[in-house]
Order: sequence, then structure tokens, then C-alpha cells
Amino acid sequence: MTDSTAPRIEINGRATEADPLLFDMLSGQGHFTAMQVRTGRVRGLDLHLHRLDVATRELFGVGLDGELVRDRIRHALRERSQDAAVRVYVYHPDPGDGPVTVMTVRPPVPEPGTAQRLRSVAYQRPAAHLKHLGGFGQRYHLSRVQQEGFDEALLVAPDGAVAEGATTNIGFVKDGKVIWPDAPALQGTTMLVLRRELDRAGVPWTQRPVHTDDLASFEGAFVSNSQGVAAVSAIDDTRYPADTELVRTVRSLYQAAPWDEI
Repeated sequence: MTDSTAPRIEINGRATEADPLLFDMLSGQGHFTAMQVRTGRVRGLDLHLHRLDVATRELFGVGLDGELVRDRIRHALRERSQDAAVRVYVYHPDPGDGPVTVMTVRPPVPEPGTAQRLRSVAYQRPAAHLKHLGGFGQRYHLSRVQQEGFDEALLVAPDGAVAEGATTNIGFVKDGKVIWPDAPALQGTTMLVLRRELDRAGVPWTQRPVHTDDLASFEGAFVSNSQGVAAVSAIDDTRYPADTELVRTVRSLYQAAPWDEI
């Protein structure tokens, strides 16, 4: 007898097994971190594990053991190359069990090879401090600006306050200092690695409000995410030189940042 209460799922007209976990994944209630792995190592591993633990506590009221995450990443990499793009997704805990983790392993993604062109859009991510699922808004705007020939969308508030890129953090340079916008945004792992390396190199940085009216006052800009760091050549009609000395320094410091064994 067929269980009429069991959910049925069809993908492109083909039935697939209705694993209960699939419904948690489709709900959009979860968070993740993304990393580039090379020879079984990743930059800022402690930052990734801290992000996963803190977000799991906020969303689900329980912690996520970092050593368990490391073990599961290693297990996922076993059948694939030790060079990979890895994502760790976290979903609601099963009753009496810990949080559900899903590891995805794909071919590695190289760092952007060219300077990026950004277009500003009026949008801010909800709960922007979390790398949460359900990012329709940012993906919608990213797709729209890419259709217009830009590389990334710059998310700004209605008053013109600059927050972050659709998939990146943005930094500006002026008078020998790196400036990150002070607005609701994700504290990206690559950005946090950069801050550590800037401190080690004695390069000053700060975080303060930045508005679209300020864009022309900067000497240069860059974006960062799990794929690396890229110079920005333009935001809307404001153009920047792609080879500004401090932007080159920022990129070099990231390239030299240590890798952590998973």
C-alpha cells in the first residue's frame, strides 16, 4: 500500500526519493560558508568555523563543533581533488541530534583576472550579518547588472549609504588607508583575512560610513569574496585606476596570507 502521507517530489517530470532533509533544504532556513581549498588547505579556516558556529547559535540555539566540520570537509574531499570550491551548508538540527550539515565540492574557481565594473542598486540584504540562504534579491540585482555589462552589483540604502556587493565586500583606498563602509553587511571571511594581514603589515584601515556621493573622492577600490580580491575599475560613472599602489598591496597581502590545513 502506498503511504498517502509521504511527500512526492518530481524534478522535470521525474520522481525522486523524498528524503525528509530535502524539505529543510528547500525551506531556505539555513546558512553557509564558501571557501577555496588548495592542496587540502584554506585561508582563514578559523574564521570560517567561527562564522558557522555563531550563525548556528543565532538561528538554531545550538553550537556547531568546528572539529566535526573539518572532519566532514575532509571526508567530502576524499573522493575528489584536494583543490576544490567547497561550501558548508547548515540546517535545522534533527530532534535529539546536532545541526544538519551538507558539504558540496566543485572544481576550484580561480581569482578574478581583471578589474571589476560595479553598478549601484537600491537594495540591502535582510539580516545582512548572516551568510544566509534565500538570497533572491541580491541574485536578482546581480543578474540584472550583468545583463547590462557590469560584473557586480553594489548594494546601497535608500539614502545612498554603501553596504556591500551582491556577492562581495567592497573596500576603498585614500591617503594610504583602506576604508570599508560602515553599514549592515556580511563580515566576509576574505575581508577579515585582509584585515589581519593589513595589521601585520602595518597598513592602516578603518570602517566608516560611505555614500554614493563620496565615490569620486576615493583613489581606488577593490572587492573581495571567497574567490579572492579584485581591483574595481568603475562604479556607475566613477572610474578608478586598476593599478593603484595600495590596491596592489592589498592584493599582494592576500596572496601571501597563510593557508590552514583542514
